Amino acid sequence: MPFETVSPALAGPRPSLRITAVECHVLLAPDYNPQYTSSAQDSLVVVIRTDGGIFGVGETDANPWMAKACIEAPGTHTMGLSIRDMLIGSDPFDIGGLWRKLYYGTAMNGRRGMVIHAMGAVEMALWDLCGKAVGKPVHELLGGATRKKIVPYASLQPAGHSYEEYRDALCASAENAKRLGFRAMKTEITMNGPYAHGGMREGYDRHTQVLAAVRKTIGPEITLMVDVQYLWEDAATCLGVVRDWKEFNCYFLETPIWSDNVREMAKLVEQAPMPIACGEWLATRFEFEELMDVGKVQVVQPDVGRVGGLGEAKIVCDMAKARGRTIVPHCWKTGISISATAHLAFVTNHCAFIEYLPAQLCHERLRRELAMEELVLEKDGTIPLPVKPGLGVEVDWAVVEKYRVA
Repeated sequence: MPFETVSPALAGPRPSLRITAVECHVLLAPDYNPQYTSSAQDSLVVVIRTDGGIFGVGETDANPWMAKACIEAPGTHTMGLSIRDMLIGSDPFDIGGLWRKLYYGTAMNGRRGMVIHAMGAVEMALWDLCGKAVGKPVHELLGGATRKKIVPYASLQPAGHSYEEYRDALCASAENAKRLGFRAMKTEITMNGPYAHGGMREGYDRHTQVLAAVRKTIGPEITLMVDVQYLWEDAATCLGVVRDWKEFNCYFLETPIWSDNVREMAKLVEQAPMPIACGEWLATRFEFEELMDVGKVQVVQPDVGRVGGLGEAKIVCDMAKARGRTIVPHCWKTGISISATAHLAFVTNHCAFIEYLPAQLCHERLRRELAMEELVLEKDGTIPLPVKPGLGVEVDWAVVEKYRVA
């Protein structure tokens, strides 16, 4: 498998531009709570500037201080170079070549994990920049949209510290999403395990009861997905619970066991009454190859920033298509990442849904305030094709100044 990714598809010559600056802004909501299992309380916003005055914006769903350090750290040898220094003076349209340069140049420290997540923000900003430079939306530069509409799903918002409060909050969120016109929803059901909501320790029977309540709230026609956030340690324990969930007609079960436990994942895929979804934490096509070929997951969930950018996400989507798998990207960040995810979906026919929360459903400040995406939920529960140049997202720079901590 070659160490290269995707560059923009252009009908004419490239504009003559050179990268002059790479800015990293660490943002943190003032009311953040480190006890919450929500990475939308902070963000790393990357801005790449050029000698022509055109700039692009990217974001990644990772600890923003760590990602900032990965980008700005000076290099000390040829296997551990500085991402920022490697970018300065480069042609921003050579995204594929730049990704390979960064991958090789940081290989001793990177290859996976945080360095790749940081590269994802950089690469996303490059696509935004290139689209603005030629006046084209990113989906056109990725090869062209294959459809005019995509279907979003709403992630239901939990609250409270008791079983009853948690259940009722999810049901209320489901009612709001239904009122807005969503045709698909994903409910968190995590009242135990390593990422239990509010430190709850409810039994698995209560998890089944919450799922039943949410399904009753939305009715049989709306597509329902379930995220249990790595609740179980092995396939046998998971199957002992989810075999009873067949009646709820779940579109998928997300991250039931640890991402690296791919052999247990394969056991689960063989016997679970619904498809298994995974991939939100993975970096590069190589981790997804293992997830699909060893873990056998049916629904593949690349996160555009974490996987290494739009080009790497597109490669993962192509790999999934060749294996007959469905794509449902992960996205739990602001309008910057949501917009990038939507552009990916418009060039990916086997992408069934994207994660999308309008301001009416958001608890986190940064998601509500930082960026306004072009995307609009229409009455039929779909999002039409974006047409603005680049990612089509408008960042409120006053909000960047307001919440910037580094």
